Amino acid sequence: MSTPDLLPNIKMAQLRRSQRVCLRLPIVVLREGPGPNVASEETHTLILNAHGALIQLALTVELGQLLGIKNAQTMEELVCRVVHLGPDHPGKREVGVEFELASPRFWRIAFPPSDWTPRSPDAKAPTKHIPGGKAPIKQPVALPGETDKKLVNKLPGPVRG
Repeated sequence: MSTPDLLPNIKMAQLRRSQRVCLRLPIVVLREGPGPNVASEETHTLILNAHGALIQLALTVELGQLLGIKNAQTMEELVCRVVHLGPDHPGKREVGVEFELASPRFWRIAFPPSDWTPRSPDAKAPTKHIPGGKAPIKQPVALPGETDKKLVNKLPGPVRG
């Protein structure tokens, strides 16, 4: 990948109004239909920020369409607008929604500060994750009184028997 390929990503990151957080939260999406009909779907977030979210949705929606998003944990509801239609997946599509007004408290999480970056001195290194892998098994540590006598006899200091 050449340097020019990275520039659009850097520019987009600088244009973001709030940090993205990958988090799966249960939500209910409400879509008004013709007349008094309202369609709803229980789904979840994929990525969220203070201004909206990326969600998976089986309901058919169009760019610019207004939807209701209900936080399934708090039952709080906000109006949002469809701003992105992603690729179709079997039975569902990725849909980007934006709140009419920024609502960082809607998700009930603490967002990173606006100047946060993974290169920050306060940022932790990524953890090594192997999909489907198991946590490494630690070797048992000998407790006092359970040590090998040979090892104890090799330690400096008075001879122990």
